[in-house]
Amino acid sequence: MLRIGVTGGIGTGKTTVCKIFELLGAPVFYADRKAKELYNNNDELKQKIIETFGKEMYIPKAINQQSLIFNKEKMRSLIFNDSAQLQLLNNIVHPIIKEETEKWFAKQSGAYALKEAALIIETNTFDTFDELILIESPIDIRMKRAVLRDHLSADEIKKRIQSQLPEEEKRRYATQIIANDEKTLLIPQVLSLHHQFLKKAHS
Repeated sequence: MLRIGVTGGIGTGKTTVCKIFELLGAPVFYADRKAKELYNNNDELKQKIIETFGKEMYIPKAINQQSLIFNKEKMRSLIFNDSAQLQLLNNIVHPIIKEETEKWFAKQSGAYALKEAALIIETNTFDTFDELILIESPIDIRMKRAVLRDHLSADEIKKRIQSQLPEEEKRRYATQIIANDEKTLLIPQVLSLHHQFLKKAHS
């Protein structure tokens, strides 16, 4: 079975592309979504975050005051303009996500399976994949999508984009590129890759 990575910067449309692959029958591991679950459900991760960043990173649920949930707004404000704090968080989260990824891939069958994650290249896990798809979009379109989705200001989105690895650098690691520019049709691009992966898996 082929292992396919799907990556790209904020607002490029990684999830949209992966949803098309899912319609074609390919399983997808959504790493960023899984991380959000683990913040609240993984005791090891919760303990490490509290030890590193303090107890205020978990706050009582509104319904049940005895149950604590991850304070994502507090963490976001802490790491937003502090690359050292962001690196600390990544050092805690990514090893656990990597472990979850391996467990997930081990359970899959079929010709190929995909992992969608924003930081495949930055975390040096790109070499664990047979193919790496990079989703690209113009900056103005990325800004528009991210503002609508995340309900953040344009300045905040711009800072996030600027903090990420430049597209030209990511291109060096990608084996496949999908243009999600609202001009080039997505489905034919995904179908083409789907057939390529099937052929490669069965060769």
